[in-house]
Amino acid sequence: MKNNIISLQNIGVAFDGERILNDISLDIKDKEFVTLLGPSGCGKTTTLRIIGGFLTPDTGSVKFEGKEINNTPPHKRNINTVFQRYALFPHLNVYENIAFGLKVKKLPEKEIRSRVGKMLDLVNLKGFEKRSINRLSGGQQQRVAIARALVNEPKVLLLDEPLGALDLKLRKEMQTELKRIQQRLEITFIYVTHDQEEALTMSDTVVVMRDGNIQQIGSPVDIYNEPKNAFVADFIGESNILDGRMIKDFLVEMSGREFECVDKGFGCDKPVDVVIRPEDIKLIPPEDAKITGVVESVTFKGVHYEMVIEAYDYRWLVHSTKAAEVGSGVGLDFDPYDIHIMNKMEVEA
Repeated sequence: MKNNIISLQNIGVAFDGERILNDISLDIKDKEFVTLLGPSGCGKTTTLRIIGGFLTPDTGSVKFEGKEINNTPPHKRNINTVFQRYALFPHLNVYENIAFGLKVKKLPEKEIRSRVGKMLDLVNLKGFEKRSINRLSGGQQQRVAIARALVNEPKVLLLDEPLGALDLKLRKEMQTELKRIQQRLEITFIYVTHDQEEALTMSDTVVVMRDGNIQQIGSPVDIYNEPKNAFVADFIGESNILDGRMIKDFLVEMSGREFECVDKGFGCDKPVDVVIRPEDIKLIPPEDAKITGVVESVTFKGVHYEMVIEAYDYRWLVHSTKAAEVGSGVGLDFDPYDIHIMNKMEVEA
């Protein structure tokens, strides 16, 4: 079992009287790829800054390998950061940028050359040593920033939305690259993003945040398939979220119909949120269905069709490899294990 490398215990932060983090606690294990995921203003970058030492929490404790580091400055923590704005030195070439921190530490030139060479190989920039920073693409600049952070051999690398400035194709390539680098080096990566696909693609563990609180911690599969509440379900992928009533264990009512489900422990006759993913809904003949509706729109998405179906005052989102005709009547069908029940909560627009 992996040990905790970083532990945040009851961390609270306020700016100008406004609470940014509300007493959050989080354990991060050694050699894990952890993503802090959430909308703008949820507190994820503030959490990263606290781990990096750029911000001291008002309350709570930050521990690194079991020792409190609340008052340890950034340069004395075995942690490095890659920012969204890479902060490279434009007057230095690729080699000089990567070697900068090692020269500040006054390491022998032979060791500097060896370490920089390994980093250039790791980020696939061999042969770019003398290239000017201004002559690099955005993706290449990002690789230099990563190499510069990793050449100091930190135990933890913090990444604050580092792919945000890249185009879609390059961003997907860099997602794969970052995961490869993390696995090869076997160090802890803590990554901040608001992009759900990035979080699901790269992470061992996803931490979903909202309004300074942690909503759920789990693997990408757990977060997607078993969201703890309607906010998580709505933020991670697309969902149909309906008002429901838990009649009893394993039986829920929605749209005036009763459905078997696999959830229990919500009580009897209790209002709940019912979540059904678009890809879990099958279209069947109306006469065979408990829920029927009319197809409002059909959009081809490449690997599937996305359909909006009006049924019982709710616009259902359905993903299917087969399209129904706009205006036609269809039935909606799903299995008990495709119905996810969660406690009622308000979802912000």
